[in-house]
Amino acid sequence: MKDLLNFKIRAIAANIRNTRESLNYTQEYLAAKLSISQNAYSKIELGYTKITVERLFQIAAILETDVHELIDTEKVVAA
Repeated sequence: MKDLLNFKIRAIAANIRNTRESLNYTQEYLAAKLSISQNAYSKIELGYTKITVERLFQIAAILETDVHELIDTEKVVAA
């Protein structure tokens, strides 16, 4: 079960990164929008930092996408 949870966390982090990159946004840009350091934001994309639901909604809004797109772990498997 823990392995599945870790996989899902990494998949969500990858979805965030892929969406950010598709928009040509930098980590610095998202970090500034979230009022956190670039290093702290990088840890989100690497899956090192567990994010809150509120933070997830903030990231989705900045990336102009739906939260469902970011948490769709099947999308990463298919890619």
